[in-house]
Amino acid sequence: MPLENPVTATSPALAPAALAAPRRTWSADLPVLAVAVVWGGSYLAAKGITTAHTVIAVLVLRFALVLPVLVVTGRRRLRALSPAQLRGAGLLGCVLGGIFLLETYGVVHTSATNAGLIISLTMIFTPLAESALRREAPPAAFLGAAAVCVAGVVLLTQGAGFTAPGLGDLLILCAALARTLHVLLMARIKAVQDADALSLTTVQLGAAVLVFALLAAVPGTGDSPWAAAAGFGPAEWAGLAFLSVFCTLFAFFVQMWAVRRTSPSRVSLLLGTEPLWAAAAGIAIGGEHLGAAGLAGAVLVLAGTAWGRRAAG
Repeated sequence: MPLENPVTATSPALAPAALAAPRRTWSADLPVLAVAVVWGGSYLAAKGITTAHTVIAVLVLRFALVLPVLVVTGRRRLRALSPAQLRGAGLLGCVLGGIFLLETYGVVHTSATNAGLIISLTMIFTPLAESALRREAPPAAFLGAAAVCVAGVVLLTQGAGFTAPGLGDLLILCAALARTLHVLLMARIKAVQDADALSLTTVQLGAAVLVFALLAAVPGTGDSPWAAAAGFGPAEWAGLAFLSVFCTLFAFFVQMWAVRRTSPSRVSLLLGTEPLWAAAAGIAIGGEHLGAAGLAGAVLVLAGTAWGRRAAG
């Protein structure tokens, strides 16, 4: 919503201070918008360095690179976590690991544009799940927004004709449902609700890396992290650094910094532009083509999620 202060129209003496507020707000908004941009680009980056045989290896490498930084940064607060908080964060980390597996396997088998747009359905699924748990009917406007999103996804996944969605599209759809589960658990596991954000994230990522490492040790699950790393060239290492440093470390610390300088709602709204940037990266950099039906579907998904966000808010 516009950042307007009615005082500026009636009190010239207060105008300079009031006009400074939007500038301060934008100084917090721009880094958050940068997070949405890099998250949007993460699908194309993951697609560029990952194959069906290296998904688990890449996930181990991606998060193992940043986990020591998080542990060192928050070691004092990590020691303050109670056993119940550790168990809750560990459970959330296992779900998070499942989300990353579904997303990464999904993006291998679909376009980065499709992945970024379909995953945005989490913003529709979560309020619907909340309404079901509370046994309350969602607002009619929200149901309309959900219908628009479903129509958009149907068009988006058709390609040249009306065929069944591909494996990658279905995996990304499952990832959106898993994200919804993660949000619901975050809100319902009482032990983690007052936990330090950095510590909670560190334990979650640690649990996810453990899941990936265990899967990597199972025969037939693809290349080992060491084999995948040995086969990387400069482009693959650059992509991995982008995913690790910008999409993980930078994104987390910007969010922690921004919520202290602006509202959580504003942060959420800016991060909600992620699918737009995913589509832009896929088309402009990845050379992906949506076609007329796909373009119409992308517009419907973006419009439906925006409408649904307002209706649920």
